[in-house]
Amino acid sequence: MSTPSEPGRAKPRTALWKRLAPWAITIVCFGFLYFRIGGAAQNADPPQTVLAYLSGIFASVNWIHWLALMVPYSFLYLLIDTTVLWRVVNWFNTRVSYLNLLPVRASSYIISIVNEQVGKGAIAVYLNRRDGVPGWQIGSSMLFIMFCEFYYLLFWAVEGVAVRGDQLPEIFHWIPRIAVVAVVFFAAFVYYFRSPRFAASTLRERQLFLSFRKASPWYYLIIIVIRSPALLAAAWVYSEVAALFGVDLSFVDMLGYLPVIFFGTLVPGPFRAVAVTMWPILVPDHAGEMAVFGLVQHNFFVLFNAAIGLLFLRRVSRELFGTPSPRSP
Repeated sequence: MSTPSEPGRAKPRTALWKRLAPWAITIVCFGFLYFRIGGAAQNADPPQTVLAYLSGIFASVNWIHWLALMVPYSFLYLLIDTTVLWRVVNWFNTRVSYLNLLPVRASSYIISIVNEQVGKGAIAVYLNRRDGVPGWQIGSSMLFIMFCEFYYLLFWAVEGVAVRGDQLPEIFHWIPRIAVVAVVFFAAFVYYFRSPRFAASTLRERQLFLSFRKASPWYYLIIIVIRSPALLAAAWVYSEVAALFGVDLSFVDMLGYLPVIFFGTLVPGPFRAVAVTMWPILVPDHAGEMAVFGLVQHNFFVLFNAAIGLLFLRRVSRELFGTPSPRSP
């Protein structure tokens, strides 16, 4: 291991293209939005500038009604997200009450503004400090949650294609094919970590993969089931919010569109650029309204969650930076 006294061994730097790629994707997405919205603004009666057109959309929304929909949904999402964390930690690491995990899950949303996975890392540090859970083992649980999140999004994206595939651009029809490959990989993955055939594998025995060694196939399904009410609630809330923007999208429409868009959030980029760009593509007759809708929904949802996290930040900071657990390594 490198130490400060060892010269010439600098920390590896992230490749330039990896740092620039998310921003390049974002520039392309917002460039596309600008030209799409510009066309809608010119076709308005009378023609308007892009800024005036967007200002009119913002002014037409009942923001009090919007808050009445979004704030309860944000709290519901927190409760479901904490349930997933509680279930996984109690399966693989240690017995922790739901109410003890709720504050740290909420507070991690503050860090998640920058990066969702860094937020999960903060949870790992908290549980190591507070409950003495070895760092690699709690990291394994966070990795398990991330793994399940991918399959959760993929499952509902396949459902979205099944419900509204005829209204989706051709590129989204690749999602079921991706799902087939993902299912084959999942079967091989579980077999590797659960079969006695690979019991001697040194890779499998690492603490980072503890949760995968312990997890039966049912565990993955249980996490998907626990998370699913959040998406169903989102479909209803987003349908109601779309009406506030003057766009009529039913609950079934949202069950078709929303999972596909949420799956698009896996593409890296600031401001949820890919997800925002997909709304005008899916609802081209309301390009301006849906661009504003997507920008507001995806980004303010993140900020709402962070605001909730501020309510618990003092308690989490006290437990994180106070006297560590005697079991802590």
